[in-house]
Amino acid sequence: MSDLESVLAGLNEAQREAALALRGPVAILAGAGTGKTTTITHRIACQVRSGEFEPSQILAVTFTDKAAGELKRRLQALGVEGVEARTFHSAALSQLSRLWSSYTGEPLPEVLDHKAPLISSLANALPPPHKFLPRRELAGEIEWAKNRMIPPARYLDQLGDHEPPIPVDLMHRVYDGYERRKAAMGRLDFEDMLGLALRLFDEHPDAAREIRQRFAAFTVDEYQDVNPLQAGLLERWLGDRDDLCVVGDDHQTIYAFTGASPEHLLSFTRRYPNATVVRLEENYRSTPEVLELANRLATRLGGFRKTLRATRPSGPPPLARAEPDEEGEVGAVVQAVRRLHQEEAVELEGIAVLYRINARSEPFEEAFAAAAIPYQVRDGAFLRRPGPRAVLQRLKRTGAGSVAEAVAAIADQLGYDPEVAPDADEEVTRQSDLGRMRSLAAEFERAAAEVMN
Repeated sequence: MSDLESVLAGLNEAQREAALALRGPVAILAGAGTGKTTTITHRIACQVRSGEFEPSQILAVTFTDKAAGELKRRLQALGVEGVEARTFHSAALSQLSRLWSSYTGEPLPEVLDHKAPLISSLANALPPPHKFLPRRELAGEIEWAKNRMIPPARYLDQLGDHEPPIPVDLMHRVYDGYERRKAAMGRLDFEDMLGLALRLFDEHPDAAREIRQRFAAFTVDEYQDVNPLQAGLLERWLGDRDDLCVVGDDHQTIYAFTGASPEHLLSFTRRYPNATVVRLEENYRSTPEVLELANRLATRLGGFRKTLRATRPSGPPPLARAEPDEEGEVGAVVQAVRRLHQEEAVELEGIAVLYRINARSEPFEEAFAAAAIPYQVRDGAFLRRPGPRAVLQRLKRTGAGSVAEAVAAIADQLGYDPEVAPDADEEVTRQSDLGRMRSLAAEFERAAAEVMN
């Protein structure tokens, strides 16, 4: 224990308990802002420092290259070198690169950088307005199906209550065509990497044995975002062992659109009845007032019980209020911004308005402009979005004449339909933006005529 005290220094009681749970299975239920990365890196350091595992025997898996790099950086700061920290896809590709050809006698296909080139011509053949749907929406649906291990042949039967971004028969046509073209090119996409690794380990047990001899302990970050394909790969890595540590928060699933589900985290203790469960509830990010509201809302979400406790000093109470309509909501926000700036001397750069989809920016932009309040749109400015950008590109190739009529015609060509009720957020935004382009063009033409008169 004395050898570990330098690693454990600065951890709170729950973090310390998790760090000292050196053998699996372990589930760390980490609420927002509770120091989960600190906890798992200190746990790995304790596993190495105690002699339970060599660094090279540990595989830490997360969801982004940035997060994997952060894990490595923090482990190095703790004096731990040699732990492999990767994303699921990176780990699968590394294993396939070493093992695929030697066990199958076949070359490993090249990996596609993007799905869009293969999807574009298939999407262009769709009837309007579906042909104008952003390609990433179609790619996302294909990823959802593949992550749930649903091939085109079973796609129609296994949709359940899931709604694709375009009619089911059209989506099936795109999915099937994409898979056929990819196979003809002899390429893999990112989901195929995981699927091919599963196939390798299932068809060649010696290949799985090599991985199990290489890695003895596994840590999975953001476990609430694991999908069936990733969960299947993790099972092959583990075999009949249980030295697995998962960390996550079932209230923070963000990859549901690609087939992820918090069910893997929620069912962990059913699969491992002897698991050590540690709850991280000391929050280092928010004020007591914010956490009080968050805790009240969280009770309605179900899942694991977590009551976050503040470590920061008190701050202003959050205000939650409902408005009868969009106009009332926008007006209340503009009024609040003006009050904060004029009465409380809050800089405008220190105020943010958050909305769920880009289509919701339009009424706020117009209201701020009308109130002479300077603003800037981050990550999704109107003219940079797919609909307005496509209108402007085509407008440049249009001859002289009425701007309003030209923009209206272009918007119609791009599938503008004010009566449509799209299911996908991207299409809601695109339809809203095309309508706004028509309105702006008409307003511009009226203003120009008044100036001329």
